Amino acid sequence: MDFKKSNTPLTTVTRDMIELSQDTGNVYETVSIIAKRANQIAAQMKSELEKKLAEYAPLSDNLEEVTENREQIEISRYYERLPKPTLIATQEYIEHKLFFRKAMK
Repeated sequence: MDFKKSNTPLTTVTRDMIELSQDTGNVYETVSIIAKRANQIAAQMKSELEKKLAEYAPLSDNLEEVTENREQIEISRYYERLPKPTLIATQEYIEHKLFFRKAMK
């Protein structure tokens, strides 16, 4: 998933929780849905970052010499500039890109 192409704001935005919870009718359920999606996004971002950093990992483990790897630094900076997973999940919820269903008891 390309997180850079989403129209998510990079900073925190104050949201009206009553307006956000109109689909579910419950503020806590809405927060739970957004939190679960944010956890999924964070796990996906972490695995992508680890995979990209592993491509540029040094071949030898020499404790005496620590070298600076510019590629790894640039990749890390790219991921630091991305919107936080909670903001991405909230934007997906607002744009109705999330599918959720209520569990029947």
